Amino acid sequence: MQKLIYVVDDEADICQLVCAELERYGHLAQAYGTGAQAHLALKQKQPDLLIVDLGLPDMDGLNLVRQLQDACEMGVIILSGRNSMTDRVLGLELGADDYISKPFDPRELVARANSILRRINKLASAWQQQHTPKRASFGAWQFDTATLTLVNETGNAESLSSSEAQLLLQLLKSPKQILSREQLMKDKEEAFDRCIDVRMSRIRKKLEDDPAAPRLIKTVYGAGYMLTADVQWH
Repeated sequence: MQKLIYVVDDEADICQLVCAELERYGHLAQAYGTGAQAHLALKQKQPDLLIVDLGLPDMDGLNLVRQLQDACEMGVIILSGRNSMTDRVLGLELGADDYISKPFDPRELVARANSILRRINKLASAWQQQHTPKRASFGAWQFDTATLTLVNETGNAESLSSSEAQLLLQLLKSPKQILSREQLMKDKEEAFDRCIDVRMSRIRKKLEDDPAAPRLIKTVYGAGYMLTADVQWH
């Protein structure tokens, strides 16, 4: 199925190369040279996937990713010449699904893009097959799988990205069980090993009173993660 993909990079030759490769695999690709152009396009229509460079002429690409961190149905790939671990981790913390360094292989970029799109489609399809929206209650929280929203007892709401929601769902389906990183990464091609840790940190910031001393999602050192609360589905 054809997907709409925005490519945001101020290097015209890279935009042309990436768009041509994406279109060769059946996608519809649109290129933008500045953050402002991309922001305007995003307000008019949300794509299925955004590929964005960090070194844009009018803004840091991380600012654009930051603005999109609650756009749950959109995949995000950072494509950048900045290859420091700080940039990579920050990009993932802000909600990017993958981080690819320049120079890059266009075929690998398309493969990673397709992997993210498949994951989003699989998650959306699984939820659409439910006869009624499912909600999971655990601790002081309720998670709505139809809207990817967490709501606590006081009514405060937190939105999850698709990658965060998928990770939380795996914990909710196996409460009080230790899940290894390998189990949590099952059927997914992660950017690098710290993806799970970064996304778990983002979930904890939304769930925990004190993310530095988590009570709901415990780290079992050398083994993985465990949801400590009972879960009721309704």
